[in-house]
Amino acid sequence: MELGFVGLGRMGMNMVLRLLKGGHDVVAYNRSPGKTKIAEESGARGAYSLRELVAALTPPRTVWLMVPAGPPVDENMSEVAQLMERGDLIVDGGNSNFKNTQRRAADLAQQGLRFLDVGTSGGIWGLEIGYCMMVGGEREAFQHLEPALKTLAPENGYAHVGPAGAGHYVKMVHNGIEYAMLQAYAEGFEILQRSQFELDLRQIAALWNQGSVIRSWLLELAERAFAEDPQLAEIKGYVEDSGEGRWTVSEAMDLDVPAPVITLSLLARFASRQEESFSAKVIAALRRQFGGHAIKSA
Repeated sequence: MELGFVGLGRMGMNMVLRLLKGGHDVVAYNRSPGKTKIAEESGARGAYSLRELVAALTPPRTVWLMVPAGPPVDENMSEVAQLMERGDLIVDGGNSNFKNTQRRAADLAQQGLRFLDVGTSGGIWGLEIGYCMMVGGEREAFQHLEPALKTLAPENGYAHVGPAGAGHYVKMVHNGIEYAMLQAYAEGFEILQRSQFELDLRQIAALWNQGSVIRSWLLELAERAFAEDPQLAEIKGYVEDSGEGRWTVSEAMDLDVPAPVITLSLLARFASRQEESFSAKVIAALRRQFGGHAIKSA
């Protein structure tokens, strides 16, 4: 099928390449023209403005946005929508907050435009093994986009999960679970690393993937990471978050759902960013005050 693609970052470029390998006709645009040129060299039709991109598509048009959540989505979507016609389709494949997605879907519907939100998981490996895609919106629009989804996803790797917002909602919870899984593996490997035994963490990650209850793709990636750097000496223990974990915790609170593991995994990321915790200093000071406990001088 023919579609326009806006945003050629780490995932966006690989998605375009996978679509091209699948025989789709892609018009690619990126804010920085260098990446557009790379897409052109790979077989895409390049566009150097959103107006040029929309003009290159045949109605009913499909434009897929793969840009950072928040204002960039609103800015690109607003400009694209002004250039499109009734019946055209806009897809948001990024990690938008589902509440913003519902708002955008309603706004586009008033303009006669169709909309799908596609929660996309797969990271930089998606080009090779495909992307898991969670789609929200009208089923008719989903069926229109299905040829592209079939190419982007592995077998059984995409599904229509509900109305507008549902795709991003499911992806939000997916990422909350991901936070907790990463934290559990991280804590386990730290216990192993600090133990009295001289353990080969790469070997253990590989072993656990052979029939154990906790086998997973994440453990395969752990094996790979430990093979490259057994003590992870080149990596600073600073962990960012892109928002979905926060939204999951907030939604759990709104629904009165206890989610302590996901919540604590999010807080652990916050703690990783502190060079030195002032709250830890307060605790040390209070222990010295009430119990005369020793402290370590700065």
